[in-house]
Amino acid sequence: MYQIVPGAPGDHPIPGGAGESPMKKKHSYESRPLVLAGMLGCLLVLAAVVSWCYYSASLRKAQLLKTELLDLNKDGFIIHNHAGAIIFSMAFKSGTLDLDSCSKDGNILSCTQSNSGKLNFFIQTVRPKDTVMCYRVRWEELQSQQSVEHAMAYNGSHWYGGAETATQYWPVRFQGEQEPQPFITSDVYSNRNAFGGILERYWLSSNATAIKINDSVPFHLGWSEKDKTFRFHARYRDSPFRPPEGMQVLPELSYRVCVGSDVTSIHKYMVRRYFPKPIKVPSQEVFKKPLWSTWAFHKTAVSQEKLLRYAADITKHGFTCSHLELDDRYTADYGEFDFDPQKFPNASGMFQELREAGFQVSLWTHPFINYDSINFGVAVENGLLVREPSGELPALVRWWNGIGGILDFTNPKAREWYSSHLRTLKHNYDVTSFKFDAGETNYLPRQFSTSAPLADPSTFTRRYTEMAIPFNERAELRVGYQSQNISCFFRIIDRDSVWGYELGLKSIIPTVLTVSILGYQFVLPDMIGGNAYPNRTTGDLYSNFGLPDRELYIRWLELSAFMPAMQFSIPPWAYDEEVVQIAQKFTELHENLVAPRVLELAGEVLDTGDPIIRPLWWIANDDEAAYKIDSQFLIGDDLMVAPVLEPGKQERDIYLPAGRWRSYKGEHFDKGPMYLTDYPVDLDEIAFFTWVH
Repeated sequence: MYQIVPGAPGDHPIPGGAGESPMKKKHSYESRPLVLAGMLGCLLVLAAVVSWCYYSASLRKAQLLKTELLDLNKDGFIIHNHAGAIIFSMAFKSGTLDLDSCSKDGNILSCTQSNSGKLNFFIQTVRPKDTVMCYRVRWEELQSQQSVEHAMAYNGSHWYGGAETATQYWPVRFQGEQEPQPFITSDVYSNRNAFGGILERYWLSSNATAIKINDSVPFHLGWSEKDKTFRFHARYRDSPFRPPEGMQVLPELSYRVCVGSDVTSIHKYMVRRYFPKPIKVPSQEVFKKPLWSTWAFHKTAVSQEKLLRYAADITKHGFTCSHLELDDRYTADYGEFDFDPQKFPNASGMFQELREAGFQVSLWTHPFINYDSINFGVAVENGLLVREPSGELPALVRWWNGIGGILDFTNPKAREWYSSHLRTLKHNYDVTSFKFDAGETNYLPRQFSTSAPLADPSTFTRRYTEMAIPFNERAELRVGYQSQNISCFFRIIDRDSVWGYELGLKSIIPTVLTVSILGYQFVLPDMIGGNAYPNRTTGDLYSNFGLPDRELYIRWLELSAFMPAMQFSIPPWAYDEEVVQIAQKFTELHENLVAPRVLELAGEVLDTGDPIIRPLWWIANDDEAAYKIDSQFLIGDDLMVAPVLEPGKQERDIYLPAGRWRSYKGEHFDKGPMYLTDYPVDLDEIAFFTWVH
């Protein structure tokens, strides 16, 4: 018999057979949980490694999307101050970034893809000085022809700038929901919802941030009161903007955001960096003595006899005059450049008589040639007018005095033709200067062509303002776009003879502060008492004569005395002797107290561009109350003015920022900031305070 010897070499027990060891069988069963645990441990380690890799990648991505206090995400970006608080935020509304397409190279963070396709997006950080940080932002579509929209949040701050508007608030107060509309110059008197004739793509925040939209952008502005955002929008479709010739119709939104240590210093930086400066100070006489216009008092019914009597009355009542402004309408038809012989039978003799009486005279002018003017055919024949899109025919436009053509100021021939007529008037009658009216883009045809193509319609406004340069000593413009270097007076749009914020007395300080922030410092605050238009005039017992309310007129006069220049039309003697005496008092105060300070500041404007008329926060930028005050202002840093702007009031609340102040009555206040409640101000007074050093 064969015997199996346990453990012999080469022998293997049969699994489960009689020869398998019971201990071996038990060990196999016990090892399985250990294997499973090991496998689970490996999986956990692997998961941890993967998680760490993802976390590290996320950290790297998060770090990639940061640059100098700015954090980028797919939906927008935010900017922090050094304390970590969010001071600026912009949301991308027309598309989102593909963050996997983003990269960082030095101070430039860029992305190449969005959810709509290829794009050129970047944020470049620039530190121009120790106290300022700027960010250049550009979103350029490379495939989509629709639009680009970013939405800037208020962030609980107060914003200033943008444009003159019919209902003007300080700070900016946008109401309701507004779809983006072209940000171009317009006549807010005729369209109360449009942007005004003085306009720049610039806004400033109490958070010490400022934004400047680039000139190349086909820029539209909207807003949302609900979301508390400004809507910055770029598009060519259904828009008056045109891409540069030879370029694709692909929209681009680009801008600069700059952050400073305080609102005053960041504004000073932006003005010095981005706004042109005037090259000279206009006539000192206009700053010192009132300008007298025929418009509000005589309207288009002005004549030689009325003008001479108006001038004689100025002298008779003891008033001074920088110059006398002969407004609409002294020509027979609109578009002509000589006097209507029916209304002005001896224009040369009239000018001679006015010169002998010590008056200089300026004339009203405008860019229109009505179709019934003898010059319309001349302008058509010589190709001087803005044309229809085909370029073959002049485009007819409607303005407040009829229908005609509008001169094409991109055409050197039209510029010279217009200028030559003004020079002839100046030579023949010794005219001192001109009041350049209109110039807004809303008076261009809806579809048009010009000698030099206009990518931005507001460039037409810029070309028109240039026509004032040869006459800038006493010239007057009511429009401005990139025109801060034109050294003449900029008049805010016609005011209605009412008390409120819509083109009324209360709108004057917010409007002057706004255009000053936009770089226009030589401001005319329109005619004292408003224009006395029918149905737009607050009247009293004088209303039968078409005069504004007497109290309104006096309060308007007092405010104007503290503006850079004063402009009368409705004369004080149209009321009574008391009004005449108050007017004499304030014209003297303007000449002796206000004008010397204004002229000193006007000289500084040439170098700095800083406002002459300043908001209270200019000297109190850590004072929340100062950011909201719209009924007081500063002349320079040391003269504060608080006019009465409410009917029936002979007192008002006045806010004094921190510092030592002396009132016009001789009182001293040195425990500010403080409110003076119901501070008494008689009808023949205006409250003003000087800084005591």
